[in-house]
Amino acid sequence: MERRISYEAGEEEEGIRIGQFLKRRGYSRSCLSHLKQVPDGVMVDGHPRYLTERVLAGNKIQVHISETESSGQIVPVRLPLEIVYEDEDLLVVNKAAGMPTHPSMHNYENSLANGLAWYFKEQGKAFIFRCTNRLDRDTSGLTVVAKHILSACVLADMTVKKEIKREYRAIVRGSVKPPFGVICAPLGRTPGSVIERTVDFQKGEKAVTHYQVIGERNGHSLVALLLETGRTHQIRIHMKYLGYPVIGDYLYNPDMEYIRRQALHSFRLAFRHPVSGKEMKFEAPLPADMEAVLQG
Repeated sequence: MERRISYEAGEEEEGIRIGQFLKRRGYSRSCLSHLKQVPDGVMVDGHPRYLTERVLAGNKIQVHISETESSGQIVPVRLPLEIVYEDEDLLVVNKAAGMPTHPSMHNYENSLANGLAWYFKEQGKAFIFRCTNRLDRDTSGLTVVAKHILSACVLADMTVKKEIKREYRAIVRGSVKPPFGVICAPLGRTPGSVIERTVDFQKGEKAVTHYQVIGERNGHSLVALLLETGRTHQIRIHMKYLGYPVIGDYLYNPDMEYIRRQALHSFRLAFRHPVSGKEMKFEAPLPADMEAVLQG
């Protein structure tokens, strides 16, 4: 993956080191180390420069990101992908239910990573799989994939700072009362299980979910959920804790009468572009199997 990015130093940045100039734009230590290894990794007004050198107002700084190796252990496999958006720095994919995000035991060749490895191989491009908001296998919807080390670092930092807004849609049986609120219940591992999580007020990690019912049809409620934290299985456990578990959830609520997978969908993502800073917003409509539950 090759990427060249240009900046211009402002008057307020006169005299700072190039490394500090780039840190202000989200470059982590690993990003800066990468640039040191790349020929013409950092250029100022067309000339190679060291990160310790200082910039002048008006300088044109260009960085060259070059990744020539692809993710190891990820087999390229031709799989159907719905790419909602793509540019030089990232992709937004509407992941289908039933598709794991990463390869794992018994899922070596059917993951989103496998499909994207094929996608970039066909273009003759190296690709390291870096997914920002990993979705469970049976959760459908939007996920962001960074194309190179810089966008991955910036998106990861935005995640930590809670600057990526994630809204989900879930279907539960019955009429949720109260119809809106905030669930604050820390989550930890279920004793004796490496997969399941549970509410644990003694040892669990902070977990906060905002919810609101946006419709009721066919004996079910469609709930909008905003994540303040991103714990494993957070929505699934929090809705069960509230008394309205997500239907079709084989781990926490095997109510399979209307749907054969957890009725959970990553509906909306909003964030600043990791390179340009432009505000980005994406939505993915409710998939057919979830719509069918509501229509009856």
